[in-house]
Amino acid sequence: MKKDLLCILDLSQEEILHLLEWTLKLKDLQKRGIPHRPLVGKSLGLLFEKPSTRTRVSFQAGMYQLGGEVIFMSPSELQIGRGETISDTARVLSRYLDIIALRTYRHETIEEFATHASIPVINALSDRFHPCQVLADLVTIQEALGNWRGIKVVFVGDGNNVAASWANLAARVDIEVVLATPKGYEPPKEVMEAARREGAKVKMASEVQEAVKGAQVVYTDVWVSMGQDKEREERLRAFAPYQVTPQLMEMADSGAIFMHCLPAHRGEEVVNEVIDGPSSVVWDQAENRLHLQKALMLMLLEQI
Repeated sequence: MKKDLLCILDLSQEEILHLLEWTLKLKDLQKRGIPHRPLVGKSLGLLFEKPSTRTRVSFQAGMYQLGGEVIFMSPSELQIGRGETISDTARVLSRYLDIIALRTYRHETIEEFATHASIPVINALSDRFHPCQVLADLVTIQEALGNWRGIKVVFVGDGNNVAASWANLAARVDIEVVLATPKGYEPPKEVMEAARREGAKVKMASEVQEAVKGAQVVYTDVWVSMGQDKEREERLRAFAPYQVTPQLMEMADSGAIFMHCLPAHRGEEVVNEVIDGPSSVVWDQAENRLHLQKALMLMLLEQI
């Protein structure tokens, strides 16, 4: 039976630990210049409704490094852009490809595609979840802090798809997550309820200075995501107190790291002194997307 990754809750704790182990193995192999090409003859499809830098390039480079091929598609280039149904597209592409990753505006699009696809489907970002990002982030925390067990992660800003994925991750591994968001910008209620039903240690906070006390990880993301441009001025006002500054980082635990999934709007959610400062691990985060996604594709294709 095929397995998909639509959100973190699709994975067990054992599968997450397996992914982390293989991510570090694959990264070490690359650093030592040792080829690992078990996916020769396999094809990855990338169907993206949104622009992408890290997600697209890391999936493409990762599949090439594993020996496979990549076909990139946008809806405007397919019949789905002219009215073919998602279900029909999923059935057809399943006959051509071995695995596919979708980056969509609506999470329901990915769910419908996965229902009708006979190949593994990966959520490469939707309006609700961004599972590949936080899985790679867990690898980065392991490298930076030596251990992620029992740590406190404080996500500062918008309760978006990344924040929701952190809530889900807290349901699978031993971390505490605090989401510090303005009133009205929390993740969807049903997302939080689902994470808590699964045992997540996740709290909501509106007072950011109090929230970051004792945090080993301070994390943020853009305040205005793709498709929210009409809300820009309103969002900038609401999130102004949530900017990550050196003063805010000083309130966190000694040795705390700063994380951002990128792209960053410098001067908005974070200032240069933090993102370019000694506590920042954002470039390691970006790199680890490559290695995590390689491990994920291997796992879903039953190669590890």
